[in-house]
Amino acid sequence: MIDIYEKLNELYDKRREVELGGGDERIEKQHDKGKLTARERIELLVDKGTFVELNPFIEHRTNDFGLDEQKGPGDGVVTGYGKVNGRPIYLFSQDFTVFGGALGEMHAKKIANVMDLAAKNGKPFVGLNDSGGARIQEGVVSLDGYGHIFYRNAIYSGVIPQISVIMGPCAGGAVYSPAITDFVFMVEKTSQMFITGPKVIETVTGEKISAEDLGGANVHNSISGNAHFQAESEAEVLENVRRLLSYLPQNNEEKPPRHKVEDENDYRPDLTDVIPFDAVRPYDVRKVIEQVTDADSFMEIQKNFAKNIVVGFARMKGETVGLVCNQPKVMAGGLDIDSSDKAARFIRTCDSFNIPIITFEDVTGFFPGIKQEHGGIIRHGAKILFAYSEATVPKLTVILRKAYGGAYVALNSKSIGADLVFAWPNAEIAVMGPQGAANIIFAKEINNSENPEQTRQQKIDEYREKFANPYVAASRGMVDDVIDPRETRIKIIQALEMLRNKKEIRPYKKHGNIPL
Repeated sequence: MIDIYEKLNELYDKRREVELGGGDERIEKQHDKGKLTARERIELLVDKGTFVELNPFIEHRTNDFGLDEQKGPGDGVVTGYGKVNGRPIYLFSQDFTVFGGALGEMHAKKIANVMDLAAKNGKPFVGLNDSGGARIQEGVVSLDGYGHIFYRNAIYSGVIPQISVIMGPCAGGAVYSPAITDFVFMVEKTSQMFITGPKVIETVTGEKISAEDLGGANVHNSISGNAHFQAESEAEVLENVRRLLSYLPQNNEEKPPRHKVEDENDYRPDLTDVIPFDAVRPYDVRKVIEQVTDADSFMEIQKNFAKNIVVGFARMKGETVGLVCNQPKVMAGGLDIDSSDKAARFIRTCDSFNIPIITFEDVTGFFPGIKQEHGGIIRHGAKILFAYSEATVPKLTVILRKAYGGAYVALNSKSIGADLVFAWPNAEIAVMGPQGAANIIFAKEINNSENPEQTRQQKIDEYREKFANPYVAASRGMVDDVIDPRETRIKIIQALEMLRNKKEIRPYKKHGNIPL
């Protein structure tokens, strides 16, 4: 006679074995490195008591190189679903205590299965990465496993939000999955990403570098731009993931969740003191953001990369918006290669997930120089033009001060599809700045003058009065209204409400060919 309780005991024994992963000794080593286990991370990420595990009993089926004698509970990865802030997500969390989190055939199968479930159900997907890379003992099937994951990252891109959290090593082919996802988080001092590690680089090129200096959180958040967020601890990183999810819809067919906010006075008198009237004096555009958006709602993205442009999510009367803002205190707010990539990527992310885009513009132009030209500023700058033109979400622009040359056109002008463009009364909208324009247009008069400097200043003032103001552009319909800066928040909220049901049909095509 079969004893059901014996079977139940067997079930729970097997579950405990799986939950223990690589065992107490390896768990202790993980903690000694300042890292949490795969399951501890899941507990921090999802709402308490909501995680449901999938395929816990999967194991590898390789007999080569001694693997037939090694058990791998769960095959080194925990997969399943849970809730964050009451909304469902799907996830995987690699277990470094089992085979160093290395990816093999069944490990990849578990991840691919849960990705498919996320897409079928229209829910965000979060990957917690902590892996030694491909499981070499399994040979080419481990590489094939990566291929299945990359494929799903690509075809589900723009369908569901995909977030990668790097919580340990992520090397070789493994880095391409995070690179395809929408957002990448890193932990300072314990997470790294690189194609080839320090030892390989030293062998091939003779260069010596540590893993942290090669591919640590600071490197990817400030130099390469491969990551979007960093934090000092795993707990802080996972809390930031939870916060990011609060701005995003579940999928591309939904709008982002609206948050309740207390009624407040949207008239902001302090805005007149934020921006210097002198066009060449710097200021921090974050002070404008702070005045215009809901209190403490701004979540900046890629804060330490391409600092001449500021992007991120915020809320306006509880509604999620994406902000693209020139930063005049860095490179006078000019656009270069990195800032063009940063802005274009963010614009397309917002458009994918039905998030209105608000542009705060104060731009001198595209940054000049041989390095920029030879580096492809033409191609990179064109990405901003393409991204704004392609986007069909509500698009608003507020010209705060300067809007010069091709950069004025690129930053969501009416000509490339802005729904509404507002300008402050001190805005200068022109082909170039008054000084440069006067030196070209009136060169002969200035040179032949008895007092060239006085004549130059007169011509600068003349040009500014005739062209470098918002009223010429407003008279041609390129600016919808010149507004009192103190009413900026009011005007934006009114515009968002008016554009809430915007629909824009584009010609049929498979996809555009963005200048990559």
